[in-house]
Amino acid sequence: MTKSTLLGLIIATSVLGVVKPVSGDDWPGWLGAQRDSVVRETGYVDEIPKEGLKTQWRVPIGGGYSGPAVAAGRVYVTDYQATSGKNTNNPGGRDQREGTERIVCLDANSGKEIWTHAYPRSYNISYSNGPRATPTVDGDRVYALGAEGDLICLSVSDGKVVWSKSLPTVYKAETPIWGHAAAPLVHGDLLYCLAGGSGSVVVALNKLTGEEKWRALTASEIGYCAPSIITVAGQKQLLIWTADELAGLDPLTGKVWWSAPLKPSYAMSIAVPRVVGNRLFASGIGEVGAMFELGADGRSIKELWRGKPKTALYSANAPALFEGDTLYGADCGSGQFIAAKASDGTRLWETFEPTSGGTRRASHGTAFIVRQGEHYWLLSERGDLILADLSPTGYKELGRAHVIEPTSDAFGRPVVWTHPAFSNRHAFIRNDQEIISVSLAK
Repeated sequence: MTKSTLLGLIIATSVLGVVKPVSGDDWPGWLGAQRDSVVRETGYVDEIPKEGLKTQWRVPIGGGYSGPAVAAGRVYVTDYQATSGKNTNNPGGRDQREGTERIVCLDANSGKEIWTHAYPRSYNISYSNGPRATPTVDGDRVYALGAEGDLICLSVSDGKVVWSKSLPTVYKAETPIWGHAAAPLVHGDLLYCLAGGSGSVVVALNKLTGEEKWRALTASEIGYCAPSIITVAGQKQLLIWTADELAGLDPLTGKVWWSAPLKPSYAMSIAVPRVVGNRLFASGIGEVGAMFELGADGRSIKELWRGKPKTALYSANAPALFEGDTLYGADCGSGQFIAAKASDGTRLWETFEPTSGGTRRASHGTAFIVRQGEHYWLLSERGDLILADLSPTGYKELGRAHVIEPTSDAFGRPVVWTHPAFSNRHAFIRNDQEIISVSLAK
C-alpha cells in the first residue's frame, strides 16, 4: 500500500468513523432498475442451505398484489386496509368494499416505518384484496397507482403529496374488472401510465407536475400490462400492449410507429413482452402467444410464429424470461413451468416444481423469476423462494426455503401472487398480511 493510499484511508476513517462498504443495487420499481428481471449485484449465495434462509425482519401490512420497490435504503409497498365488504375472489364478478389504500415507506435494514400516506378508497373490482401496481421510485419522488386508478406522486423524504389525479375521473373510463395493474414508468422527464378512454389508453405526464403532455391509442380495454421502453434500430420506443394489440410509440410524442394484433382472452394482456435483439415475444391466457421481428427501420413488425396447443408458453401473472434462444416461464393454462425454443416455440421441458409443486393442472400456476449471475431466483405461488439453474436441457434446483405463507386464494388453492424485490443481497417479499426481508448474502 502506498503512503498516499494509507493517508487517504486514515482521513476517511477519522472523518467518517468507519469506511462504509459499497451498498447494493436498488430495485426501484416493477422488475428492477432496468425492468428486465435481472439482479446485477454479486455476493449472493450459490445454494440454499438445508436450514433455510434467515428472515431479517417482518412487518404487518394489509392486502395487495403489488410488489415492493427498494431505493436508497427504503422499501415502498402499497396495501389495502378494508373496513367493510367481502373479498370473494370471484373472477367473474366485482366486490364492493370500503377501506383505506396506503403507501408505506420502511427502512430497508430494520423494517421500521418511516412514513405512511393513507386515503379512503371504495373498491368495485374482482379479487379486491388490494393494489396491484408496484410503486415506481425516481430520485426524490415515488409514484403509486391504486387499484381504482388513484395516481399519486409523493416525496420520498416525508410522504407528502406532490401531485395526484384520478385516472378514471380525468379520462372518463371505468376501472378494469381486475383493477389498475400497470406500474407507472418514468423515462426522462415523462411518466407513462395506462389510463383508459377514447384516445387515451396510454398517457404521458410531466413527472414533476402531473401535467399531461400527450395521450394515445384506443382499445376495447386498456389491459393490465405495464409500459416499457425498448430499443429498436438504436432508438428508444415506448412499448404498449392493450387488450387488442401491441404497439410501438415515439416516447416524446405518442406517435404510433407500428402495431400488431394480439388479443388474449378476457382482455388479460398482463405479462410484459420481452425483447432480445430485434425479436419480441408476448403471451397471455387463451394460448395466445407469438414471436415477432422488429424492423430494422424501427417502424415495422413481422410475425415470425404464433403458438399452438402444446407449443410455446403462455405466461400471464408472471412475465416470462427470454434468454438466448430459450423462453422460460409459468404457463397460465396448465400451471407448469416451461422452457421453449424461441426460434419456433417447441417445448423443451415442463415441470410443476417451481409453481404449484403438484402433478396436476393448476390454472394460473405462478412462479416469479429473475436472473442473478449464472443462477435464477424463483418465488413460487406457495411461498417458496427457490434458487435454480435453468437451461434448454432442464430445470435443476439448488435449494428452496419456505419464506412466506400463501395468504390469498385462487381457484380453491392458497397462493402468493406478488413479485419480490431484490436489493443489497436481500429479497423483499409480501403477502396479504406481512412484508419480510430475507438475507441472500453469501
